[in-house]
Amino acid sequence: MMRAAVVSSFSMPPTCRDWPEPVPATADEIAVDVLAAGLHPRVRSQANGSHYSSAGALPLVPGVDGVGRDADGNLRYFILGDTTTGSLAERTVVDRRRSVVLPAATDPVSVAAAMNPAMSSWLALRRRTRIEPGARVAVLGATGNAGRLAVEIARHLGARHVVAAGRDAARLAVLADLGADETVSLAGPADDVARRLGAAAGDADVVLDYLWGPPTAAAMAAVVRERTDRGRPLTWIEIGSVAGPTAEIPSAALRAARLEIVGSGQGSVPTADITDELPALAAAISAGTFRVDARGVALADVAAAWADRGAAQRVVIVP
Repeated sequence: MMRAAVVSSFSMPPTCRDWPEPVPATADEIAVDVLAAGLHPRVRSQANGSHYSSAGALPLVPGVDGVGRDADGNLRYFILGDTTTGSLAERTVVDRRRSVVLPAATDPVSVAAAMNPAMSSWLALRRRTRIEPGARVAVLGATGNAGRLAVEIARHLGARHVVAAGRDAARLAVLADLGADETVSLAGPADDVARRLGAAAGDADVVLDYLWGPPTAAAMAAVVRERTDRGRPLTWIEIGSVAGPTAEIPSAALRAARLEIVGSGQGSVPTADITDELPALAAAISAGTFRVDARGVALADVAAAWADRGAAQRVVIVP
């Protein structure tokens, strides 16, 4: 037996208790000692059964990725497939083809904190569209962990102009140091917010949208209305839905501009594409290319960490 964060009810947080040791079942699987596993929003939705990939099976150990050490002493970042023995545990089983060996000096907490949120914009800009050097990118929801990294990643991948939009004024204020050329507050009356977004992002080539819901519907109409050249392609990539699961997109926005709406996430990006991108992203994070703000929490304290939703830092479970 080993210790793990175990979910017994979708309405209750996990608790640390005994769980059977995982055993590799194929030649491609290996057991790893987990060193760090991020408590991402994706992990929370897995644990409460709300994620679209949930099969409803209980009990389960949540956790979708992490950093572990294999039997040969290698440090590995890994992504798990569908499993009831996730990474919030002392050990887990990983498919070596869905992992990448990290430099020995890598900080496991930083990589476990950053890879999942960074992957959202990295894959969107590398696999759901291809930004040209000098492109203009807008990030909606830029004050969250994933959105903040999206600002840095867009710049890193060649964007010339980055607009960052978010509600948290304090977090918005620091985004200029991370690569944002303009910031837009999403606080205030909806009409005012839409007008500000349209003025700042009207000529964007790509919008990375972590919001969806009513804010996206209003923003999309405003951005299309303010475009200098409506024949210039605009790719709107839906990544998250913190403002709502549905959005009433105005039909005129689709007819009045060369607008393409695509999603980026599990399923829309093939597993092979994800694994192909792991080495470059892991190398960038390991090299300190992006600013990572994380704190480790002991596995035994997982229930307390689960209740702490307001922290700016990314929480990483450290078995």
